[in-house]
Amino acid sequence: MPDNSTEVTAAGIARLAGVGRAAVSNWRRRHADFPKPVGGTEASPSFALPEVEKWLRDQGKLAEVPLRERVWQQLASHPDGAVTALIHTGCALLLVRDRPTAWLEITAVSDARMAGVLPGAVDHVLTDRFGAGHAVPPLTASALLPSVPLLRAAAELAAETGARQAFDFLFGRQLDTNPRQYTLTPPGLATLMADLAEPARDAARRSGKRGSRTVLDPAAGTGALLCAVGLPTALYAQEADPDLAALTAIRLALRSEGGRTGGSTLAVRTGDTLRADAFPQLTADAVLCHPPFNERDWGHDELAYDPRWEYGFPARTESELAWVQHSLARLREGGTAVVLMPPAAASRRSGRRIRADLLRRGALRAVIALPAGAAPPYGIPLHLWVLRKPGAEQSPVPELLLVDTAEP
Repeated sequence: MPDNSTEVTAAGIARLAGVGRAAVSNWRRRHADFPKPVGGTEASPSFALPEVEKWLRDQGKLAEVPLRERVWQQLASHPDGAVTALIHTGCALLLVRDRPTAWLEITAVSDARMAGVLPGAVDHVLTDRFGAGHAVPPLTASALLPSVPLLRAAAELAAETGARQAFDFLFGRQLDTNPRQYTLTPPGLATLMADLAEPARDAARRSGKRGSRTVLDPAAGTGALLCAVGLPTALYAQEADPDLAALTAIRLALRSEGGRTGGSTLAVRTGDTLRADAFPQLTADAVLCHPPFNERDWGHDELAYDPRWEYGFPARTESELAWVQHSLARLREGGTAVVLMPPAAASRRSGRRIRADLLRRGALRAVIALPAGAAPPYGIPLHLWVLRKPGAEQSPVPELLLVDTAEP
């Protein structure tokens, strides 16, 4: 077996053959010629994919491994981890989409030569999309060399399905395989939040932007909220996790058209938004935010005199109210923010003064109670807060809309 052969787990074998994991365990017990483990652990062994494919085919259990499954297995067993492999793959797919002729020239050489040329080509595409200081880490030839077979296979998949669809499949599989590692905003909820922010179009028109609007997600996570926003628009995102920031940048870039000069603005930055805001001068038409809940270490001690606390300094236990005020601070007058909140944020005694001021000044316009299961944590009926940046012409104070979408 080649040293760099792709490995696959029992779960991966089951997916390839279209059976349950119990069937794979039975095959291992009943068939002496079943491939032996080449890695992993005793509880979760891994097997050489070529040996598995041959055995399945010889047994009549597999006609051919679907290309997308082969690409996923290569990604999942990457020596530097699936996330690194996914970043490499996304960069290559962006090059495939934006510079198809250059990609064909690059792939016409050896793997080693291809790894040496790719960093410069990818950097050119990323700079064209994001400008300097983007969230995708610089690539090197040595880091890319183990990924070259994967990148060639991913380009084949893109030829079948499209570059964006290929990346969405691989990214979605990574999220499904590791659900506890990520805080997810389900697509339906993301669409609802984006739709609730549609009044921001009025603010965009008043500002003379002719239908285009600026949308910020200050806690971008996997990028689901901004993916739900319709174009044309200028998208801004910040995410504290460097890997997620890079993946979100690639995901959004593959959904947009053209470079910065030929399409809409796209800016994704890495960093702690509350402690180190990457867009302090931004006045967005809309803010969409699914913040981390119940954070105690959100910067309470360092940020006591921050100008964003226009409605009051949040208590250490009120990190969500810090995100609400950050969202309002980044809006233009009349702009709309939609923030996903835990239900306790509407009733905790420590946040009463801030909530009262939000109501008194007309910033909080609606609270929508979602049914349990709408988003993680799935056992809690979360709330959506719809906020509007008060303007000089706002009078009298509008009423607060309360909506309960839970079934009786």
